[in-house]
This record gives sequence, structure tokens and C-alpha cells, in this order.
Amino acid sequence: MIEHDIIYQTQAERYERLIASEDAEDNLLRAIQTIVPDLTVLDAVDIGSGTGRLARLLAPQVRSILLTDASQAMLDIAAKQLTEAKMTNWRTSQGVNDRLPLVNQSVDLLTAGWTICYSASSNVPNWRTNLQAILAEMERVIRPGGTAIIFENYGTGASEPNPPSFLKDYYRALEQQHGFEHRYIRTDFHFASEEEAFALIDFFFGSEFSQQVVNDQTVHFPECTGIWWKSF
Repeated sequence: MIEHDIIYQTQAERYERLIASEDAEDNLLRAIQTIVPDLTVLDAVDIGSGTGRLARLLAPQVRSILLTDASQAMLDIAAKQLTEAKMTNWRTSQGVNDRLPLVNQSVDLLTAGWTICYSASSNVPNWRTNLQAILAEMERVIRPGGTAIIFENYGTGASEPNPPSFLKDYYRALEQQHGFEHRYIRTDFHFASEEEAFALIDFFFGSEFSQQVVNDQTVHFPECTGIWWKSF
């Protein structure tokens, strides 16, 4: 079993190589702009930011952005990338999703990409309590009229929605109990070579999915991403 928490703490550079190949068609930013058309006046936070996959898309668009993550190693890579991009409207702060390093009503936009699932999967003890705590933190830090957008796995290696069974209860809770709207997009990976595709898919997703790369003999790896959003 792949231990993603260990990867985030000890193999951040390799993880960054993987996500640099994700969303080859740039669908993520377009999806955000569909939900929140005018980003330029917003103060944002990207929680569970990792190496800044979403934050780097948002930084050129928003007034300011804070990146939070439990892994300082991941935040260090995000900071390096933002510095190299000559962005100045950002800062990082180590923290966890149910205890965000923010004062009340301090942001207009909160994004959470592929992060809440680690606390809210149905195979995690007390996942419903965990989810409620994270959503309460969202409500605490978002200004009235602000928006939360959650991104999660909706089908690894899949051209059509195929969410993991252990995430379905979490997704239903967002939609049926907590008032989130929902859609999905494609965020396919495109790698420089078949060798790179195999190595990076195997590293993070495991042999079931890296074998798919071998079978298909391709540098293209499909992925569906679910999006949930709510205005406060």
C-alpha cells in the first residue's frame, strides 16, 4: 500500500514532477473561473496546498493567496516555484485543514485540492466528524459571500467518472448534507515519455495503474476530477 503521507514529507520533489504533468488541457483554472468569474479582487487560501498545484494557477489571478499544508517540504517547493514565477502576492503557513492558520472571515475564496479525502474517506475512523470539523473551519475563515471549492479524485486512469468506493460516502455528504454543488472535469496527465509516465504513475498510484500505461503504450494518462463548491 502506497503511503502518501510519507511521500508528501520525504519525496516532495518527485511528487512535483508528477503533478507538473497533470491537467494538460488547463481545465482546472477554467473551472474555477466558471464558479468565481472575477478573481482579481479576492483574497484566497489554498488548503492542503502541497507543492502549489492550484495556488500557482490562482496567484496571477487573485489579490492575495495563502498556501497551507501539513508538509513544510511541500510548501518549500511551492514557495520556490512562486518565487521563480516572480509572484509577490503570496505567503505560506504550515497547518492542518481542521485548524487553519487564519483569523475569522479573512478570505473570499478557499480551495482544497485532493486533500480533505485523507480525513474524510469512509475507511478513516470518525470520518464524518473529521469532515464536519474541516467544513466548520472553512465557514469560520471565509467572508460572507465567499466561496469554497473542493477538488477530489473522480477516476484515476478513467475517461469517465469512476470515483473510488471509499470516497463515495464523503462525496454524498458534501452534496446531500452540506449543500455543495457538483460537477466533474478531465485533468489528464501528459508525460514527456512512456518511461516517465510509467515511473511517476507507479510511484504515486501503484502497479495497477502503471500497468495501464504499459498496456496502452502511451504518454497520456486519463483522469477525472470531481469539483464541489459552495457559497457562504
